[in-house]
Amino acid sequence: MRSRNPVFSRRGFSRDNGYAGFNAAPQAGGLAVGTQGNPYAQGNPYAQPSGNPYAQNPYAQQDLQQGAPPQAPATTGRMTMDDVVLRTASTLGTLVVTAALAWALLPVDSANINRSYGIGIGAMVIGMVLALVQSFKRKASPALILTYAAVEGVFLGVVSNIVDTHIASGAAMQAVLGTMAVFVGVLLAYKAGWIRVTRRFYGFVMAAALGFVLLMAVNMLFAVFGGGDGLGFRSGPLGILFGVIGIILGACFLALDFKQVEDGIAYGAPREEAWLAAFGLTLTLVWIYMEFLRLIAILNQSD
Repeated sequence: MRSRNPVFSRRGFSRDNGYAGFNAAPQAGGLAVGTQGNPYAQGNPYAQPSGNPYAQNPYAQQDLQQGAPPQAPATTGRMTMDDVVLRTASTLGTLVVTAALAWALLPVDSANINRSYGIGIGAMVIGMVLALVQSFKRKASPALILTYAAVEGVFLGVVSNIVDTHIASGAAMQAVLGTMAVFVGVLLAYKAGWIRVTRRFYGFVMAAALGFVLLMAVNMLFAVFGGGDGLGFRSGPLGILFGVIGIILGACFLALDFKQVEDGIAYGAPREEAWLAAFGLTLTLVWIYMEFLRLIAILNQSD
């Protein structure tokens, strides 16, 4: 069963409302997998026959029956790259604005750091809840996604200010530049065909992410109940190693996000699905940014 966890799930585009997508019936050349709901199990977009990839699209049948050349689905009401870019910009813009406001309005000096940190942790918890709610919803909720971005921005603004002020001056900007570099690098590699997202790639990334998150959760529990740095997965040499692994996983998530957008456009996903693409990209970029920020903090503490 495919997870709808916002970290582990890269939601496929369904045929709801008559649109073709990942959950279309298996086509010739596709591999059937018994896992219901897996976007890579039915209508496998990576195992298409050499003919028209829209052959199962109900909107393409009329042209095929009339002997017309195969055509991509009509774009009216369908997701386009412009839709994805606009909604991603809106989501990230909301996050950046609230992060900047939190940085400016929530001081982290010795007299106020506890209060500001508490507000930041509260925002993080609210953001996690909103992300989970959206992940379990069948349809995108723009208001929910933008609210998530707003509260997540508060958390990022507070934690970035704390690290930048008390641990490593300039850490926030370095983390932003690192996140941008990973995004551009993965995008260029994906467009050049150096990264190919297959079912095996998807399975490997999901398994690695599950193991990574479980290890971090165990480490956090040991830190909370045993004190100190827990098992040491977030400090010293091990912390540096796991920070690099976290960034690599984030880069893999970006490749999955790009494939989601590419297939959503190709399969004629509804326009509102662009909000889900923006949501996934935002989650991934926040993941990468936090891993960079944590890695920079560990490196400066080791000096």
